[in-house]
Amino acid sequence: MSPARAASRPAGRQNDPMGSDLTEPGQYLWLGPAPGLRQGLLIPAAELAERFSRSSGPGGQGVNTTDSRVELRFDVATSAAFTDDQRTRLLGALATRLVGSELVVTASEHRAQRQNRAAARARLAAYLLEGLAPPPASRRATRPTKGSQRRRLEGKRRRGETKSLRGRVQDR
Repeated sequence: MSPARAASRPAGRQNDPMGSDLTEPGQYLWLGPAPGLRQGLLIPAAELAERFSRSSGPGGQGVNTTDSRVELRFDVATSAAFTDDQRTRLLGALATRLVGSELVVTASEHRAQRQNRAAARARLAAYLLEGLAPPPASRRATRPTKGSQRRRLEGKRRRGETKSLRGRVQDR
């Protein structure tokens, strides 16, 4: 790829080894560097299975004749794209979304099949990045400072005084 073409690509896409778009249907799936993925990840097209069917929703005259709904399947357990640690993390994080060991993503929000293919690939990439992200750092328990305790109690005392003045007015 020429340096001029690489410079004209969107930010975050310079490390793409093949030079094509993330959502290009029928191609490999490239996940750029992200938390949990330092060098990015390349998923071969052979590991992605697409199935097409008729979609409900908009489409006009062609709604019952074109197979615009896309079902994209990716077997997480048998993929050669992941290390054992990544595979374990993905299987745990995506357990509720998996059917067996396959991650199934459907897209039917667009009228055109190509747009639905791109949407399904983008959604699959988002799920994989979410599953590969490292867990957040655990919270370290800390005690409130003396000053913050004092300010909290002082505020409560002032609020109580304000409320106590709201009662009936007593004659003297």
